[in-house]
Amino acid sequence: MHILIINAGSSSIKFQLILMPSEKVICSGMVERIGSNNSVLTYKSDKTNIKETKSILTHKNGLQNIVDILLDKTVGAIKNTNQIAAVGHRVVHGGKYFVGTTLITNEVKEKINELAPLAPLHNPHNLEGILIAEELFSEAKQIAIFDTAFHRTIPEIASKYAIPSTFYDKHGLQLYGFHGTSHKYVSEKAISYLNKDDSKIISIHLGNGCSATAIVEGKSIDHSLGFAPANGLIMGSRSGDIDHSIIFYLVNKLGYNLDDVNKLLTKESGMLGLTGYNDLRDIQLEAEKGNIECILALEMNAYRIKKYIGAYTAAMNGLDAIIFTAGIGENSQVLRKLVCSDMDYLDIRLDDKKNKIISNSLREINVNDSKIKILVIPTNEELEIAIQVFEKLS
Repeated sequence: MHILIINAGSSSIKFQLILMPSEKVICSGMVERIGSNNSVLTYKSDKTNIKETKSILTHKNGLQNIVDILLDKTVGAIKNTNQIAAVGHRVVHGGKYFVGTTLITNEVKEKINELAPLAPLHNPHNLEGILIAEELFSEAKQIAIFDTAFHRTIPEIASKYAIPSTFYDKHGLQLYGFHGTSHKYVSEKAISYLNKDDSKIISIHLGNGCSATAIVEGKSIDHSLGFAPANGLIMGSRSGDIDHSIIFYLVNKLGYNLDDVNKLLTKESGMLGLTGYNDLRDIQLEAEKGNIECILALEMNAYRIKKYIGAYTAAMNGLDAIIFTAGIGENSQVLRKLVCSDMDYLDIRLDDKKNKIISNSLREINVNDSKIKILVIPTNEELEIAIQVFEKLS
């Protein structure tokens, strides 16, 4: 069957049309920098390889561009929408409601919308993708894959917050975790590569959103994002970890209302707040020119990641490998070097030559005699979603 995968992120939409169960990618592409007059649409198939710069101001515009090119008479991959048997949607927050692959119903859509305040940069876009797909692919099954599902193995010692238990028991205030589809995919690749089922791995997903996961024997046991995808590592426009008393100071002393604070911490902070840029490629270019703010932001970003590596190594009582994945993790040799510098105590030692190699496949970038493997593994959330969708419908 033909399965279309829609992966709507905070500033991008990835898509793949995959023939299952052969896992053959018929076409793939991405809309990047949504909200900009310089958005980029890429589309690749056996027929063509297209890259266009255009104005794509909303996720709805981005999804319509994707559908238009899929149906294009010259380069398109399908003749009509009935060729699509199912559309698999990445949904960031499933809360306490969803623990696995889910057939989308009106009730499911209501729950995704209800959870939107917990993932304001994602769930609304995920839901919008579902609504548009229902309209454009009316005969296809719509299936949701939740980022939070992989992290349901996190034990209570790590998932419960030190607040009165009634909030945990009655209201579900706990660590849920995110980027689960990506962490699951790359950790399984790492376990196979290491040939060690009982491996202890730290998976570091670095994109516009960032997270780290401690994985033991293939199961998530701790994760840097929590109740909502806002804390932990420094992200494109999200602050990551912050002293919560700052929120009260902003409200009580500086006159901010809660909506203003939410906007500040999720849309105006992180690398954007530190530098004025939210695309790491721009930040790295500015740093090379000597921009002090950009240099400091990169160092802060790496320092935060190092802290989580140390914490998760302690939590697992050991470490076999760290994984760099997602757009920044796979492509930024600068940030990987900053993260892995001065980590000799844990025997994390980067090979500079290997780190500079550009490749689309799994690779080691550690020195040969290091006990700890440093792996760069391209994530493929779309394929992982397609596998889960096919299993659901089979």
